[in-house]
This record gives sequence, C-alpha cells and structure tokens, in this order.
Amino acid sequence: MTLTQKETTLLQDLKSQEQLCVEKYAKYSSDACDGNLKNLFSQIGQSEKQHLDTINQILGGTVPQMGVGGNQANSMQADLNSQLNEEDKQKDKYLCSDVLSTEKHVSSTYNTCIFEFKDTNVRNVLNHIQKEEQQHGEQIYNYMSQNGMYN
Repeated sequence: MTLTQKETTLLQDLKSQEQLCVEKYAKYSSDACDGNLKNLFSQIGQSEKQHLDTINQILGGTVPQMGVGGNQANSMQADLNSQLNEEDKQKDKYLCSDVLSTEKHVSSTYNTCIFEFKDTNVRNVLNHIQKEEQQHGEQIYNYMSQNGMYN
C-alpha cells in the first residue's frame, strides 16, 4: 500500500496523539489515588498502545486486521475501602477531566482523518480505533458520574 503525502501527514499526527495518550495514561495510572481508577487508566493505556502500534503498521504499509469486540464500557466505582479524602477526590477528578478532554479531541481527529483516506480498509481500521476512543470516553464518563465527579 502506498500512502499519499496527506495521508502520511495525518497518520504522523495520529501517531503523536496516540503516543501522548500512552504516556498520559501511564503517568495517570500511577498518579491516581483510587485503585479502580488506576486500573481503568492502565487498561485504557494498553488499548492506546495497540492504537499506536496499528498506526505504525499503517505507516509501514501494512493494514492490520482489527478484531471484533474491543473494549467494554465497564463501570468502575470508587474503591469503598480506600475512603479517599476530598483532596484525593479532586486530584482524581482533575485526571479524569483531562483524559476525557483528550479522548474527545483524539476521537474528533480520527473522525476528520477517516474521510481523507482512499483505501477502504484503512478507513475501516481508523473507524474501529475511533469507536474504541469513544468507548474510553464513555468509561471515564461513567467512572466520573458514578463517583460524583461529573456535573
């Protein structure tokens, strides 16, 4: 598969965004106070790593096959045993708000890029990743909503 210059540029942009997501989720997984939130960030981070690998494969000229299933929109409530103080809850709320904004931006970028690719298989792969990004946003929203962080 040969990419146009525009397609290559768009993929490079997606690559840098996915790299940022991988780094952000790794950092936030260690920074989060609630154990369930740490796990959620870690799980999403693994998915973001897969997205990064997929973008790198496309840049290398290979269109990978996407599996069915993807992430489930798990509900993650605060760890009842942790008894987070207000400061820790606010810290976790900030982390969630930041990654939710990131997911919105990344999903929007995929939406734009999908229309710029001539290869249907690449479009389908990018659409699959976009759906997973939306699921990540839903998981974060659900966590925030269930823990009184989203008004």
